[in-house]
Order: sequence, then C-alpha cells, then structure tokens
Amino acid sequence: MAQPAQDDIPEPDRVEGAPHPRETRALFGHERAEAEFLDAFRSGRLHHGWLITGPLGVGKATLAWRIARFLLATPSGGGLLAAPEPASLEVDPDHPVARRMAALAEGRLFLLRRAWDEKAKRLKTQITVEEVRRMKSFFALSAADGGRRVAIVDPADEMNASAANALLKLLEEPPEGVTILLVCHQPSRLLPTIRSRCRELRLAPLSPDDVGRALTAAGIDVGDPGALAELAGGSAGEAIRVANLDGVRLYAALVALLSTLPRLDRAKLVALADAASGRGAEAQFDLMLMLIDLFLARLARAGTLRLLPPEAVPGEAELIARLAPDFAAARLWADLAQSLGNRARRGRAVNLDPAALLMDMVLRIDETAGQLASR
Repeated sequence: MAQPAQDDIPEPDRVEGAPHPRETRALFGHERAEAEFLDAFRSGRLHHGWLITGPLGVGKATLAWRIARFLLATPSGGGLLAAPEPASLEVDPDHPVARRMAALAEGRLFLLRRAWDEKAKRLKTQITVEEVRRMKSFFALSAADGGRRVAIVDPADEMNASAANALLKLLEEPPEGVTILLVCHQPSRLLPTIRSRCRELRLAPLSPDDVGRALTAAGIDVGDPGALAELAGGSAGEAIRVANLDGVRLYAALVALLSTLPRLDRAKLVALADAASGRGAEAQFDLMLMLIDLFLARLARAGTLRLLPPEAVPGEAELIARLAPDFAAARLWADLAQSLGNRARRGRAVNLDPAALLMDMVLRIDETAGQLASR
C-alpha cells in the first residue's frame, strides 16, 4: 500500500522545484500514447504489464499516474451497470480516487520506488528485492472492493538484479485484476524477459510549445520556452532544472566566452569557472558540464548534417557555423566531446577542483578551435 509522505523524507521520483507526477493534472504532447492505452482498455484485452519509455523528464511518470488514476476510478464489469466507454484518461480531481492518490492513501495502489534507509538516514541507491516482495504481498491481499489494483514502478531502471528477477516472476504469473506500470528511462538496462512481458508506450521529446505549456502548468516562469526546449532536449523535467538554475543565462555566458575562440578570453574563462564552481554551486557545476557537452554535440550534429539547429541564445548560430563548417570539423568536435566526457568523469571521481576542471575543458576546446583555424 502506498505510504503517507513524510516531510522529512525526500521523494526519489520528484524533480526538485516541480510538482510530483501525482500532482500533475495535465500531460502535453503524448496524445498518441494515451490513445493507444485507451484503445487497449476499450478492447477488453488490457495487458497486465506496461513499459513507459522515453527520455528523462518528458512525462513518463505523469502518464503512469494518469493511467493508474483512470484504472482505479473507472468502474469495471459489464451488464446493465456497464459504464459508457471513456473518451479520455481524464479523471475529475474531486473524484475520491484522485483525492486518495494525491494523498498517497489509495488502498489499491502500490508505489515501488527507492526506499528510505533508516540506518543510513538516506534514500537507498537501488530498488531492492525487499520492496518487490512487499508488492507481492500487497497483491496477495484481496482488493477492498474486488476491483482493479495498480502498481507504479518508478523508475524500473533502478531495480537491482534480485529485484528485477522478483518482478519478472510477478509478470510471468500476474495476479488477477492487476496492472503494473513500469516507468523506464533506459529500457536496455532491463532484463529482456521483463521487456518481452510488457507492452511498450514510447514517449518522444516534447516540442518547444509543449515544454512551455508543461512549465506553465507546473507554475514555473517560462521566459523563453524555445531556448529551454533546445537546452533541455525536449524534456520538461530537464527544462525545470535549467530554468531553476538560470541555465539559459549560463549558456549565454558560455557561448559569449566561446565566441572569442580561437583566441580565448582568459578573464572571461576564469569568471565563468568561478561562477559555476564556487562553494554551494554543485548544481550549477553539474549544469555547466551538461551545457558544455550539449554545445559540443550541437557542433558535431550541425557539421555532420550541414544544418544549423534552432538558436538557443543570441550568437549561437553564428558561432556554430564558424566552428563546424563541414564533416571533418564535426568529427573533431565529436571526438573531443567523448574525450571531455571521460575527463569530467575521472575528474569528479578523484574530486578534482571544479574550477580547474572547467578551465581545463574549455582550454581543450580552444586548442581544437585553433587546429581548425590553421587548416
């Protein structure tokens, strides 16, 4: 049974600064996936396992909660009391099931996610077999009204091997009236046998308009939804992180610095490294690493396709056109992106000074720009 939330225990499936998926009423950009599930529901042959896949932050968990709310609020059975076929997954927020789910008090819902480690006083790093056994015991109990029961696994990627094998047994012999919804960011990390026993709903990255609508619905000041969508790769969850950390301004500062290539402005480099790596700036440091990787990926893609991406910040398009004019340049930037990614991982593993790591990465970019300029 879903346990009441405790203020002092963080929720592992919540994006900081955003409503939890159970609190998110609207889902944008995934009408096709909703229609596919509704078609299966109306057919009377609803699959017991559903794998909801797609990039991080595009709405997979919101869809899982939306489906669970729909299943638990929609009457089952036929005959004279049969309800008309539903036209959507929408459930009135005042419906008793919707209210209970919002409060994590719905007795027919099981939420499988990383548990709190009471001894270590932190969230566990994986979903363990003990949690899956709790879910199995939950299913062994009769539903209060004999209706449907639903489990949400969020995310399924975080199950350890023992938990995955225990879940597989449930999928192989599913209890009557049970639907298991697996939220999954990287399906390749799941057992092939788990994937084969689930029907997949694949969600695509969101359009800039849908990113903007999702952020507005979450009560977040959108600013420039186009810029956020470009930097977040069509992920509303990532867009929230970028927006909360003033990532558009940070990316604009990075582009302004790199516009001085191949004669890098060292004073600007030091100022940017200090701003993104000072005390208490761990989140900004992580974001800057992501933005550097993103910029290099946009360079490589533009040079390969000979097509400029939509400009995320002023001056970016001109810079990309200058640094990645052809496939040969794109290859250099792609190789550098891989090298710097490895460098960042090693640097973080040995606790290298963040400012030094950032400056070293940008100087490597400067070297590569110099090679291209001398061709």
